[in-house]
Amino acid sequence: MGKQEIKGTFTLLFGICVMALSGATAAAHWAGYYHPTESTIMPLLGNSLPVLMVVCLLTAIIFLVLRKPLWALFPLAAIGINWDYLTTIIQFHSEREWPVQVEEPSPYLTIATYNVHNFGNEVTGYSCKQIAERMAQQQVDILCFQEFLGNHNFPLDSIQATLGHWEHQLITAQLPGGAETLPMAVFSRYPLSGAQLIRYPESHNSSVQCDVLMATGDTIRLICNHVQTASISQKRSKWQLGLATDDTRREADALRDAATTLHTNLVKRAYQADSLYQLTASSPYPVVLCGDLNSLPSSYTYHRLTELLTDGFKECGRGYMRTYRQGKGLARIDYILYSPQLEGIRCSSPSWNLCSDHNPVLTTVRVR
Repeated sequence: MGKQEIKGTFTLLFGICVMALSGATAAAHWAGYYHPTESTIMPLLGNSLPVLMVVCLLTAIIFLVLRKPLWALFPLAAIGINWDYLTTIIQFHSEREWPVQVEEPSPYLTIATYNVHNFGNEVTGYSCKQIAERMAQQQVDILCFQEFLGNHNFPLDSIQATLGHWEHQLITAQLPGGAETLPMAVFSRYPLSGAQLIRYPESHNSSVQCDVLMATGDTIRLICNHVQTASISQKRSKWQLGLATDDTRREADALRDAATTLHTNLVKRAYQADSLYQLTASSPYPVVLCGDLNSLPSSYTYHRLTELLTDGFKECGRGYMRTYRQGKGLARIDYILYSPQLEGIRCSSPSWNLCSDHNPVLTTVRVR
């Protein structure tokens, strides 16, 4: 085979790879519209979208450096098709000034959600104290925690005392059936009523619903969530062992188990999202839905819930939104969503390296 034939074959294979990359990235735009029971490939493409977008961008840059702009058009077009996804992680809203004089009773409500990962299991209470101090500085009215658990050295009563600024407290472990689910908690400056734990079949994850009685007389329905995890961390070692062997069968089993686990949990999350959709649709009050949804903005879960609710970051956020500290900071999986009867004022996710692999999300809304 001559040099021209080799060059032609290489160019053909390279072109196929670029087209496949661009096609997969473009197709991922529609992933959120597919229930995982309807498709296996589309939800997995949606989960891969951050990586696909980065690879497309790098590919386009390489082509532009090599002065091959026509080739760069394909990955750039794929990125452009996913513009809606980009707006869920990057926003350029101008900072809105906080009112100099807020009328009393105030129509403003600041909510924070934070997966605290059991406060890092540290024994001094430092993380919890830092969180309480910073949340108070941010004038947070309601704190929603996921993976909320103490230890023998810093038990639940010590946590509650540290967070005593928020006198109205709801601990899911103290609700019927709550001890069998991943623990969550709500701390509020305003009274809470009607607490209800929502458990999901074949899952340790759950949601908790309660009503917030604001000083203005308005009632807000709060739904705090920790929906189905991907179970990657729990099974990573097993999969790595299988892939590290020279046994083709064990490698295939590891890949098959990984794909099955991911898809099974995608299905569970989708059904949980459907339940949350129904809870939101049936609420007599405006809803604030927040927590660790373990889902990217390209997912079915996100698309399903934002049919009824506004994404706080899209309405009033600024900069780059990432909430999961692992994975090179590409993942946004924690959210604060709210009903159209509420107006978003500001939304942020400060990078607090305290105790968790998550960042908190803080959003201020105003009752219209």
